[in-house]
Amino acid sequence: MGFSSLKIGDLVSRIPIIQGGMGVGISMSGLASAVANEGGIGIIATAMIGIDEPDVSVNPIAANIRALKREIRKARAMTKGIIGVNIMVALTHYAELVKASIEEAVDIIISGAGLPLDLPGYLVEGAKTKLVPIVSSARAAKLLCQKWLSKYNRLPDAFVVEGPKAGGHLGFKKEQINDSDYALEKLVKEVIETVGPIAAKLDTTIPVIAAGGIFTGGDIHKILDLGAAGVQMGTRFVATFECDAAFAFKKAYLDAKEEDLMIINSPVGLPGRALHNKFLDDVENGDKKPFKCPYQCIKTCDINKSPYCIALALAGARKGKFKNGFAFAGSNAYKVNEIISVKDLIGTLQLEYSQNQS
Repeated sequence: MGFSSLKIGDLVSRIPIIQGGMGVGISMSGLASAVANEGGIGIIATAMIGIDEPDVSVNPIAANIRALKREIRKARAMTKGIIGVNIMVALTHYAELVKASIEEAVDIIISGAGLPLDLPGYLVEGAKTKLVPIVSSARAAKLLCQKWLSKYNRLPDAFVVEGPKAGGHLGFKKEQINDSDYALEKLVKEVIETVGPIAAKLDTTIPVIAAGGIFTGGDIHKILDLGAAGVQMGTRFVATFECDAAFAFKKAYLDAKEEDLMIINSPVGLPGRALHNKFLDDVENGDKKPFKCPYQCIKTCDINKSPYCIALALAGARKGKFKNGFAFAGSNAYKVNEIISVKDLIGTLQLEYSQNQS
């Protein structure tokens, strides 16, 4: 038996896999369309998507919107599959990015790094875009359901529950990251138990998608057995030919050892999981990396206290320039040992999944 499909409203993904949105520029139209072509859901990350636009420092909104629309259209030209975007609530130009995505009739908006309390307010008449918040607790999921019901008379189309083993920014305090009370399996069950009855009252369902530390087909099998409708995976998709990052970025995953994964304090105000390097050592040792803030990209970034510009650090890393940057990565990045095609990756996951079926 192979994978089951993932239904989000009237959208049906042939396999229950969403490729995680990875900024700055790691998951763009190339990776997203490749995943969609294999029957999964491909996600374009919007965080500083326009960083290579010539006018980004003088007109960041226009540059980011232009790049976003271009990437969505490029992905659409390469696939008939499901394409979504990931838009962090913490982004300064959140509203503009959401509106642009809805104008482009993107299939799904996935939104975390804060609670997207007003996300349904941007939908226009006839819009079919599905709205999927990322949460890290049942409490957050319940709150979103209540707020959306009272203000917009609708529920989220699905939830992504992100556990503490994810790469990038995490919705946990540092001391919670290795606490078994916050294990993904536990969070997923709690969210399902919380949102299930709320959806049932309105004669609907809210699929719950698990994210953070899911690496093999066996992992997928285990979490779907707990009642999750699907999974979101980021790290595995970095080590693919179609991933939009430079080879040197992917090689950082290939070279990583387990002890290289570290939790950092991001300028965004959240902990994040990254691959250890000299740049992060310098920051840890109190060396400020002088920068002008050209983008004002994150609402929560304290420019005066920040030791470096996270947009520039991540953008540099994507091109393989680690002298002034670093790579975010999930807790299992050290297990990556080869770069393969998206097609082969999905095939491997499918095989591992069926081997776990009794």
